[in-house]
Amino acid sequence: MNKTDKIMDIAAKRGFFYPSAEIYGSKAGFWTYGHLGTRIKHKWQNLWREFFLGLNNNFFEVEDCNILPKQVFVGSGHLENFNDPLTECNKCHFRFRADDLIEDALDINAEGIDEEAMTKLIEDNMLLCPKCQSKLLPVRMFNMMFDLKVGATGDDVMYLRPETAQAPFLAFKREFNALRKKIPMGLAVIGKAFRNEISPRQGFFRLREFSQAELQIFFDADKINEAEDWNSVKDYKLRLFTVKDRKTKKIQEVSCKDANTKLKIPKFYVYHLAKVQQFYLDALKVQKENFRFRELDAKERAFYNKIHFDVELNLETLKGFKEVAGVHYRTNHDLGGHQKCSKENLEVFVDEKRFVPHVLELSFGVDRNVWALLDIFYKEEKERALFTFPQNVAPIDVAVFPLVKKDNLPEKAQEIFKDLTKSFKTFYDESGSVGKRYRRQDEIGTIYCVTVDHDTLDKNTVTIRDRDSMKQIKVDVKELVNVLNKLICCELKFEKAGSLIK
Repeated sequence: MNKTDKIMDIAAKRGFFYPSAEIYGSKAGFWTYGHLGTRIKHKWQNLWREFFLGLNNNFFEVEDCNILPKQVFVGSGHLENFNDPLTECNKCHFRFRADDLIEDALDINAEGIDEEAMTKLIEDNMLLCPKCQSKLLPVRMFNMMFDLKVGATGDDVMYLRPETAQAPFLAFKREFNALRKKIPMGLAVIGKAFRNEISPRQGFFRLREFSQAELQIFFDADKINEAEDWNSVKDYKLRLFTVKDRKTKKIQEVSCKDANTKLKIPKFYVYHLAKVQQFYLDALKVQKENFRFRELDAKERAFYNKIHFDVELNLETLKGFKEVAGVHYRTNHDLGGHQKCSKENLEVFVDEKRFVPHVLELSFGVDRNVWALLDIFYKEEKERALFTFPQNVAPIDVAVFPLVKKDNLPEKAQEIFKDLTKSFKTFYDESGSVGKRYRRQDEIGTIYCVTVDHDTLDKNTVTIRDRDSMKQIKVDVKELVNVLNKLICCELKFEKAGSLIK
């Protein structure tokens, strides 16, 4: 099996995720999070909340409906512009994304290429239907919105939201007034979005129902070259892959100061690039060489995005750098569009002037980030396969085992397990040999295993095993909670936490 198949096998077998409604024949693009996957997802989301809402005391989270009126998406432009290029087999009528077909067959980036140019590429390179090898029809655009009929008559048409971003725009006026009319103001949403993808592929990476974590920062466009905490990041080096770097295919490391003065990227934007990079490198422990910001040119980015860098991670399962998030300067397109369509005045009066705020969007695909964690932290060693998740996203902190199922060890282990559940995400197991139990916990990324043995009954000590090094130490039961807390918070090195067993 390749790496993707191995991860998918563990994910389904151990309860990370699996196809939704699979007993009825699941549909592509729909997945169920199992008990471990749900833990990782929630931990990632809570880490995201803590990090990004902590950037400014005027950043808050809101929650909106998944189903919204048609006029919302007229105002946002989704009903007119939210399209993907579709091609169809002339014989079997199988439909799929034309840009995916071109990228896979010709190994080129098809972003920003229009329908006519895609059709010409398909014809010139004699690309055929992947299913039956017949000719393909000309490329056309397909709107990805899911519509719903609401009410008893079915006359009222509403839509599932294709992104969470509209919630902050719709809530802007209420929240601006409630938060004492201060700018910049950030409104975050973590929630579901829905896209009728033509042909979902790449397993868990491209979904029809998915979760997003987005922060919309409303600010005064005249102050875009200002950042309140600029000195803290000015010398910090960003890993940028600009449009000009595509010729050399090299990532450049540029200080925030140089990104501002030499690349002419505004300070407000650069500051948030730095914070996003710090989230991945410092909070999620992604290795620097596996991270980059990729700049999109005018043809690739949405027409309303004035500056657009995608966050890309180097994923072995997907054969290179893939988008997991983005930083987008959306100008005043969103509030301006909703103001025009709703006839509601969305201007603000701040610093003696009246204006429609501009928006900087930090947008993250939650599910893509979960997959990225599985890819990046999966390792194979001679005797085991394991996930080396950082402590802050591992699904289980501590597993508790009795060495054997006799001599009152299970009873003592259960007592310790119940005590640990008050402070940690824990798991209890007494099935099989202790070696096999260690391997099962390694495979799902459990950080520490606590083994209750005869010394526990005689000397009141337990053994703690470290996942990554497989080293073991002896710790007094009275100190167990304190020691584990310090280890998980990275306040104590494992070898110094107790008596090392050699």
